Amino acid sequence: MSEEAPLFKKQYYPITDKLFQYLEKYKRVTKTNVFYDDLLRFQGSVIVYDQKGEDTLWLRVFYNEFDRKEIDLSLKKIYTLLHSDGDERVLKHLTVDYIDYCGFGNSKPFRVKVRNILNENYTHFYIKKADASRIFGLELEHILSPNRINFLVYQSTLIEEHIVGIPGDVFLKEHLDKCTEAEKAQIAKEFVKFNERCMIGLLGDMRSYNFVVIPTYDYDHIVYKIRAIDFDQQCYEGSFKLYKPHLFKENFQFTRLVKEKLEPDSIDQYQNEERSLLVKRLADSEERLTDLLSVMKSMMLSPTLHLEQLKKETYEFTKDKNFKNAKSMGEVMEAALSFMKRNYKSN
Repeated sequence: MSEEAPLFKKQYYPITDKLFQYLEKYKRVTKTNVFYDDLLRFQGSVIVYDQKGEDTLWLRVFYNEFDRKEIDLSLKKIYTLLHSDGDERVLKHLTVDYIDYCGFGNSKPFRVKVRNILNENYTHFYIKKADASRIFGLELEHILSPNRINFLVYQSTLIEEHIVGIPGDVFLKEHLDKCTEAEKAQIAKEFVKFNERCMIGLLGDMRSYNFVVIPTYDYDHIVYKIRAIDFDQQCYEGSFKLYKPHLFKENFQFTRLVKEKLEPDSIDQYQNEERSLLVKRLADSEERLTDLLSVMKSMMLSPTLHLEQLKKETYEFTKDKNFKNAKSMGEVMEAALSFMKRNYKSN
């Protein structure tokens, strides 16, 4: 098991003009009257506990009456932008139940619960400080994974939809033991595929609390999927090991499942399947990916020490000189995807 940890606290990388133009082209830019910094001006807070009385690391925050009215209206408008293309006719049916703040981790997000008062259905979304690393992670997830991501950017504010699922650490603690042996084998398969996507896409720090397990009923059994929910460490870390979820001690139980339930030949099969699917997704989004990589290559996305370490380790892993010659994290990402195209296009 790897005991490596990130070398530095992750810094924010601002949105450049070129990145903003990309976001405009692909309809990721919006306008809103509330900014991330506006939400920081809360007047008080209380700790949010879970059903077992344990601290969730979230604070429920409160604003003065004047600010709260303006904030609530803006948040309801944001909801319509995310889910109904800005149709404000539904505003009268919406209410903001609460706003939570988490000071743990890099993104320090606000979580907003919006409820429809006609039928009591509700959803969450998040407001964060816009960081180029996270935006690249969201876009690469949208392009490379089987999932689609809905997010919007306004100046220095990032708005993300909620990704439904059971946090990986909670799943290990409360649900894994209840799974059948067949379900455990299927979870092991999905973890192999998830590990492969993170490694190839250079999405780092995928410890169990940074991804969710999604159970779906299918006839007489449950199908499990694994999906990332945190994209702060996109193309940032220097150690190649930090892009491999199976090496984190927090994911030991998932890694053990793979060893117990899958033969080496099956592991190779699922890795190759995921690589081949990834190449097909690349072909389906060629123009968008080319545009995204162009922006990534124009920006500094990690300390130079990280870049030099990752170049060295990926070159040793692949023997591909494109990694060795890369001048930015964007070029390392481009080299990784080019390597995939060359080696798995015909599979």
